[in-house]
Amino acid sequence: MCSAKTSYNIIGAKDIIHELLSILFPAYCIHCNNILVGQERFLCTECLIDIPWSHHAFSPNNECELRLIGRVNFEAAASLMTFAKGNVVQSIVHQIKYHGNTRLAHQFGHLLGEDLVNSGRFGDIDYIVPVPLHWWRQMRRGYNQSTLICEGIAEVMHKPIVTRNLYQKRYTNSQTKKSRRERLSNMHDVFDVRRPEQFYGKHILLVDDILTTGATTESCYHALSCVPNLRVSIATLAYAYH
Repeated sequence: MCSAKTSYNIIGAKDIIHELLSILFPAYCIHCNNILVGQERFLCTECLIDIPWSHHAFSPNNECELRLIGRVNFEAAASLMTFAKGNVVQSIVHQIKYHGNTRLAHQFGHLLGEDLVNSGRFGDIDYIVPVPLHWWRQMRRGYNQSTLICEGIAEVMHKPIVTRNLYQKRYTNSQTKKSRRERLSNMHDVFDVRRPEQFYGKHILLVDDILTTGATTESCYHALSCVPNLRVSIATLAYAYH
């Protein structure tokens, strides 16, 4: 057994090594590119303060819900943050979506999960379901960013993630830079459900990284509408004005 003095020396040595590594291989803020210091991870304190939290989970008839109303029959819908071109949320989403930053996805998924639970509006979820990628895109990318976010949510909600029932049956071009009309056309009849009986009578939380026009969410809902007595709630990391 290590003595108290030995344990102290080990801890002290780890601190010294950590400091040396920070000097030799400094970490940078994913948004402003400033060197991170102390306990900062991914974002510097200034950028963290600048995050525009939406507080949608606590507000019925929020912007997320108003965008989907009349298109999707949902129980509740919420986004964690507000996305705008060039803001810190864009950097967060891009790190998760295009760079596979798993720890960042889990961290913000966890924050989203806390909002959903604390709001009291998402209390009877049965399954957490990520918006799927086409198998070819996921194979090339190596991950589905929505699944990474779901893993953070599941840590808080303690509900199972179902990844293979809802699937993307047709490959689509990227939605980026498409107009609203082009996005809606691009996502028409894209998704399907393998085993509708798995979702029969359940309440699922459909999760995506960002809600822009709502075309992807609407297309997923149309596929899920074949399931009897299914209730759907929606959560995204970010909400974008368009």
